[in-house]
Amino acid sequence: MHVLPQLRKLEVKYREKLVVVGIHSAKFDAEKTTGNIAEAVARYNVRHPVVNDINFDIWKHYGVRAWPTLMFIDPEGKVIGRHEGEFAVNDLDRVIGQMIDEYEQDGTINTELLPFQERAIAEESRPLSFPGKIEVDAEADRLFIADSNHHRVIVTSRDGEVETIIGNGEVDDFTVAEQSFDQGVFDNPQGIAVDGDTIYVADAGSHTVKRVDLKSKTVQVIAGSGQQSLYRHSGGEALANPLNSPYDLGLRDGILYIAMAGFHQLWSMNLEAGTVEPFAGTGAEALKDGLRVEALLAQPYGLAVQNGNVFFADSETSAVRLAKIGDGGRVVTLIGTGLFDFGDAEGIGKQAVLQHVQGVAMGTDVLFIADTYNHRIKRMSLATLQVLNVAGSGRKGSADGRAQDAAFNEPAGLAVAGNTVWVADTNNHSIRVIDLLENRVSTLELKGL
Repeated sequence: MHVLPQLRKLEVKYREKLVVVGIHSAKFDAEKTTGNIAEAVARYNVRHPVVNDINFDIWKHYGVRAWPTLMFIDPEGKVIGRHEGEFAVNDLDRVIGQMIDEYEQDGTINTELLPFQERAIAEESRPLSFPGKIEVDAEADRLFIADSNHHRVIVTSRDGEVETIIGNGEVDDFTVAEQSFDQGVFDNPQGIAVDGDTIYVADAGSHTVKRVDLKSKTVQVIAGSGQQSLYRHSGGEALANPLNSPYDLGLRDGILYIAMAGFHQLWSMNLEAGTVEPFAGTGAEALKDGLRVEALLAQPYGLAVQNGNVFFADSETSAVRLAKIGDGGRVVTLIGTGLFDFGDAEGIGKQAVLQHVQGVAMGTDVLFIADTYNHRIKRMSLATLQVLNVAGSGRKGSADGRAQDAAFNEPAGLAVAGNTVWVADTNNHSIRVIDLLENRVSTLELKGL
C-alpha cells in the first residue's frame, strides 16, 4: 500500500517511457482469489496491470525474497537491478531518470503508450466507498463512519440519519492550517476516537492524525508532517515528526493511542503536551511478547482501550494482543502464533485461529473482533479467552438475516453500544448492524446522504 502511491507519481511523470506491472504473490488464502484482487485494485486506485501469481511462479523465477520487491527490466527485457523494501520516491525518481537518459541515447525506448484496460468502478453511485472504520458515541446517539475512499467522515444518528459530512470528497492537500468541513480535509481516513464534540481521525493516506471540532466545523492536523516516514524514530514534537500509516485510535486520560501500522508499532500522543512517541514494539515485524519496548508487532490495524490495557488487532500475524499501560508494561498475545499461522477456528485463547484480523471493539466483558479475511465477526470473553463466532457464515457475500447465516465481505471496523454492534463492511461499501439480542444482521440505510 505504501509503494503504490509512490509508483503512481513515477507512472505519471514518465508516462511514455515507464511501464509498471504489478505481481501479486499472496500470503493469505483470501488474497489469492482474482475477484478479491480486483477489489483491491479498485480500492487502492491501481492503474497498471496486475498479475495473480497464485502459485508463486513469478516470485520464484525472479528469486524474490520479500514484500515488496521491485525488479528493473530494460527495454530489451533484461533484468538490470532490484530493490527490496520501501523507498523514497525522490531517490527512485533519480535512478529511473538516469536509466531513461541512458536508453534514450541508445534509441531503445519505445514511447508508444500501451492500451491497458482499467477496471471501471461506479464510485458515483455508491453512498459509501470502502468504509474502513466506524465509531459510536452512545451518549450523543451518533455514529462516525470513515468513508475512506470518498475521503470523508460521515456523522449520522444510530439509525442512519445523516447529520454532518466532514470533507468534500477531494484528497487532502496537506496543510497544518485550520480547514472547514467543505474542503478536502482527508486522504483515506480510518480510525476515529470521540471526546464529546471533538473527534480525532487517523488519516492514513496523509500519514497524520487530525482533530475535528464539531461545533466550529473545523479540522486541523495535530500530529504528522504530511510525509510518510520510511525510518523508525523516537518521537518528539507531534507536528514535526512524520508518521507511517496511522490506522486506528483510542483515547484515555488525555493520551491518544495510535495503531501505527506502517511502523509495526503502537504509538501514543500526549494531547496537552503535543508530543508523540512509540508506546509498544521495536518496529521490527514479527510476533514476540515481552516488555513493550522489546516486543515485536506486525501491522496493527485496530485497537480498543479498556482499563489499563490497549487491545489491538495485529493483522499480519492474524493475532489479537494487548499492551499494558503504565511503567514496565508488557505485550501479551491472546490469539495468534506467528506471521504465517492463520485459519478459521473457534477455541480458547491460542486454540482459536483468525485470518488477517483488522478491527476490535470493546463490549461488556467481551472483545468483538473483525476477522476480516474470514468474513466473520467473532467475540472473545475477557474472563476465559473463549472465542466464538457472532455473525457471518464465513462465505464472502452480502446477506442479512440470522447472524450465523449472514454474509460479509472483508469487514474491517467495529463499534459497540449495549446489545448492538455496527460493522464497517468494507468491500460491501456498507454499514451492517448486528442485533445481539435478536441474533440478526441488517444493513444500515443511510438517510440523507
